[in-house]
Amino acid sequence: MEPITLFKIQPSTTSSHDDFNFLEGKWKVHNRKLKTRLNNCTEWIEFESELHMRKTLNGFGNVENYYATFDGQAFEGMAIRLFDPQTKLWTVYWIDTSNPAMDEHPVTGSFDQGLGKLYANGNLNGKDIVVLYQWNAQNPRHPVWSQAFSENNGETWEWNWEMTLTKIG
Repeated sequence: MEPITLFKIQPSTTSSHDDFNFLEGKWKVHNRKLKTRLNNCTEWIEFESELHMRKTLNGFGNVENYYATFDGQAFEGMAIRLFDPQTKLWTVYWIDTSNPAMDEHPVTGSFDQGLGKLYANGNLNGKDIVVLYQWNAQNPRHPVWSQAFSENNGETWEWNWEMTLTKIG
């Protein structure tokens, strides 16, 4: 099978280093994710978590800490987001306690009118996939992050995780 070639990512005309400003602070997070992915699964798991985000690098970056409990075990994740003023694209790296190494396939993309779409090549169970992280900040009091996978280079998507945020600080 040929590896998926990620389509060329173009920034929106409004893409800026201010795109993630809505996320600054502390948030309660309601998670809803599929029990298994790319397996025609329809069983959703729901749980609560917390997210803290702060800006860095004079606003050209930010760091998010994500806290949850899975199977009675503490879980911590970290997103490092960087805005490139040359390309007008965001790159997001993910690190977590289940794999404490810098993400080899960061997502890249931009926002347009409060909707951010960031893409990466990935691999799930030996299958090449495209990963989509979508931030909907059109309601900045309750932004929503969603994740989708595609096995056919973005022709169709399986939405497999959704996080709805409520500000707590």
